[in-house]
Amino acid sequence: MSYTIAVDVGGTQIRAACYPPESIIPVKIERSPTRCPDKPPLECMFDLIRSVWPEDQDVEAIGVAAPGPLNPYTGVIAEAPNIPGWINLPLRQYTQERFKVPVAVGNDANLAALAEWKYGVGRGHHHLVYLTVSTGIGGGVIIDDKLLLGTQGLAAELGHITVLPGGPMCGCGHPGHLEALSSGTGIVNWVKEEIEGGIVTSLVHEHPLTAAKIAAAARNGDELAMNAFTRAGSYLGLTIANFLHIFNPTIVVIGGGVSQSGNLLLDPMRSAMQVATLSPQYLENLTITTAALGDEVGLIGALALAHSFKG
Repeated sequence: MSYTIAVDVGGTQIRAACYPPESIIPVKIERSPTRCPDKPPLECMFDLIRSVWPEDQDVEAIGVAAPGPLNPYTGVIAEAPNIPGWINLPLRQYTQERFKVPVAVGNDANLAALAEWKYGVGRGHHHLVYLTVSTGIGGGVIIDDKLLLGTQGLAAELGHITVLPGGPMCGCGHPGHLEALSSGTGIVNWVKEEIEGGIVTSLVHEHPLTAAKIAAAARNGDELAMNAFTRAGSYLGLTIANFLHIFNPTIVVIGGGVSQSGNLLLDPMRSAMQVATLSPQYLENLTITTAALGDEVGLIGALALAHSFKG
């Protein structure tokens, strides 16, 4: 029996899991801080892989979901946010040299799209758009049953579409991106600006202020909090209308922590999307839904990548 190992690398935590054939239920899963106190992050990852390696069994492949711009064809990470030293890092080469098995590396948001398409709510669809709305906004696109990568693997940076020229500054350093308007960070920043401008709200004494606290206030009728989600959802819906025009999917999947705010975000999103869509034909047989795989989506995406990599 041959197993597959999946690794999900985050800015604060790395997880590794060992999967038997034809299953998305791991036989073993372990995690560790990305910044280990006594060794670099790469060695932390290698130790974690060793900890889930099956005894007396073969491993067919390793799949790694990693943050930041990276080239999935070469397995080189251009720069991973919040991971010291991961600049122009040949992650696939180093991992293959260490473990002597095929290794595939992919962008975490792209692999979340792959996971939802293969194992989650996207099963049966041939054209899918996935957005993770969290601290930032990432995405992935499936076209004709294939993950859209682009010439250097840099395609589908869906959170960095310019939605409001001259708008608030995105974490990437450019103004008006979707991420600056509709992410958890964008929601919090807008509420803080409104409070500084003198808007009366129950949130004035919340420290630290988070998107989850704003959602709770909105459910309790706080006007500023409700307006924050209406604003964020409207920009999200406007942008999704653009994605419908470009990709013409049959399903749009919304994941990430901010999606747990439910209809606070999704109702204004749907309304803005319908108004901005060019033709009703784009909405025919279109499914808009939240993601199904939860916190496991990164590992399952890495597993799906490893399966496709080994053929």
